Amino acid sequence: MIITAMSGLSPAPAVAADGFVVLPRLGVIAAEGADAATFLHGQLTQDVAHLDAAHARPAGYCSPKGRLLASFVVFRPQPDRVLLACSADLLPAVSKRLSMFVLRAKCKLRDASADWRVLGLAGPSAADWLGAAAPAEPWAAAAHAGGHVVRLPGAARWLMLSPSGDKLPPLPPLPALAPAAWDWLDVQSGVPTIVAATAEQFVPQMVNLELVGGVHFQKGCYPGQEVVARSQYRGTLKRRAFLFRADAPAVPGQEVFAADDPSQPAGMVVNAASLEGLGHLALVEVKLAALEQPLHLGAPGGAALHRLAMPYPVPLEAS
Repeated sequence: MIITAMSGLSPAPAVAADGFVVLPRLGVIAAEGADAATFLHGQLTQDVAHLDAAHARPAGYCSPKGRLLASFVVFRPQPDRVLLACSADLLPAVSKRLSMFVLRAKCKLRDASADWRVLGLAGPSAADWLGAAAPAEPWAAAAHAGGHVVRLPGAARWLMLSPSGDKLPPLPPLPALAPAAWDWLDVQSGVPTIVAATAEQFVPQMVNLELVGGVHFQKGCYPGQEVVARSQYRGTLKRRAFLFRADAPAVPGQEVFAADDPSQPAGMVVNAASLEGLGHLALVEVKLAALEQPLHLGAPGGAALHRLAMPYPVPLEAS
């Protein structure tokens, strides 16, 4: 039987965010050429071949064992050009690995981080600045100020790729937004970002990637596709990601322990944020069997974790 969480749990504390922030922790890979979209279609968990300029999509890149090597926000502003925003700390390795499989495809991959400044925009002032170009629905995209902007799930916020290079366009005339506030909104959304510390740790469903639209199950083969499909259709998934309030700061890749089995980790921190006045927030992948146990951060006797409501339904296997 499948049941749905999270009634009765408190939501993550809200943060009033308004303005913009530069996000150097995100880099950009450019795939260019007549076969760019079809090549990536065969490599990522997302349908890239049918993606258009009016939408962006979350996506994963898996190992043959179905473990996520990276996660992306995928833009396709032109038919022969795809932009992949991902964690900067794993970009070189992922770009190199993808390039190994291009072979005869008409596609060139390169680190385009120097070409694009990645910005986070949030709140009413950002909506006013974007104006009619502000995408209203999650994952809707549009061109703006020479760049590309996508509406992210959750609070009113947008991810923007703004042209960089020798002649930088002016930064948006908006209030400065604290990076910690943006990180909080990112974690609160429940959309996972794979970083170097968590690469190859999770099958996509373990971090809810398919629940936020990051896995297309009808598009055909890609590395790890059989493992991902088996997890989806054969009931083999025993782990999911949930939001927790933590009694101490958390970091991606940090192990989590359950009170009933302190001898081995019960989960791992996917993403985390801390904000003065609100405390510590973490998206944690955890065994479903341990979900009702007291959970601790970093060690069996570590800081306590307190489960919060998710911003979207999460299916759980009933025992």
